[in-house]
Amino acid sequence: MSEVPIKCTGIAVVLLKKVQNEFKVLLVKREGSVLKDVWCYIGGGIEEGEKAWEAAYREVEEETGITNMSLYSANTFDRIYSIEGNYIYIAPVFVGFVPDDQEVTLNEEHSDYRWVSLEEAMGTVSLPGNEEVLSFIENHFVKKEAPDYLKIRR
Repeated sequence: MSEVPIKCTGIAVVLLKKVQNEFKVLLVKREGSVLKDVWCYIGGGIEEGEKAWEAAYREVEEETGITNMSLYSANTFDRIYSIEGNYIYIAPVFVGFVPDDQEVTLNEEHSDYRWVSLEEAMGTVSLPGNEEVLSFIENHFVKKEAPDYLKIRR
């Protein structure tokens, strides 16, 4: 019997800010050969010796320039099956709350960004499953207070 391996080599981060009593989500438009022009939330690889939450902080800073955020484990996961590699890729999702006046400075991995409502984000993200992650975050981090026991304290 053959098995499909599971690989966890990356993270995903959904950034939220509250603007006039409504939470907005940061979506970025990918540049480069993989998933070019796809709108998504922040994602990236975990480097050697790095914890997943450390990768979340690093990737957010590299991709957006944002360093001021409260980070939480979302307790959910991005999941993708790789047809070419015949493996399941799973990534822990984190939620970052940023101030409403937060500036964004994109690196070369993205060509554009926008802060949108959760509803618009769910209709915009391109990868199947991303809208389920956003819905989960809406239910557990927007409609309810973010659980303190999932807050990352570095």
